[in-house]
Amino acid sequence: KGFRHAYMEVLPYIEGDVIITFSPDGNSLPGLIPELIRKMREGYDMVIASRYLGDARSDDDDFVTAFGNWLFTRTVNLLFGAHYTDVMVILRAYKTQLIYDLDLNRDESYELSEKIFRTTTSWEPLLSVRAAKRKLNVTEIPGPEPPRIGGKRKLQVLRWGAAYYFQF
Repeated sequence: KGFRHAYMEVLPYIEGDVIITFSPDGNSLPGLIPELIRKMREGYDMVIASRYLGDARSDDDDFVTAFGNWLFTRTVNLLFGAHYTDVMVILRAYKTQLIYDLDLNRDESYELSEKIFRTTTSWEPLLSVRAAKRKLNVTEIPGPEPPRIGGKRKLQVLRWGAAYYFQF
């Protein structure tokens, strides 16, 4: 259940040096993949398709999620000296080795927050935090987020928000 568990299930089969995480519900634009790859070839450790950079915007946000994304991003930037515009988005490219270097593959990285808030989280926010803490070479590209197919989110706003903020 959940993205992180799906990632963990396929992790042993990954052979490439770079991973692109991509939302399956239509709100990640496949046309951004070539730009993510091009930026990775420039030597970045991670490239984020930010929903809030430049003219990009999220058509999937409502007031609560827009505020949450703003709060989470500002918090990570303040705590870890980062310059993100979007720490939460799934659409990003990063070196496969980061999963291991940043302990994203270890259940211990998530256990306490998931237990306290009785939920399952993904690794994108923690990836953003740990990359910032390590001062990795990260950049963002504008990445508009269209409405998801079917228009229905499975988002657990309070539980996920609390668990992610606890991780920060």
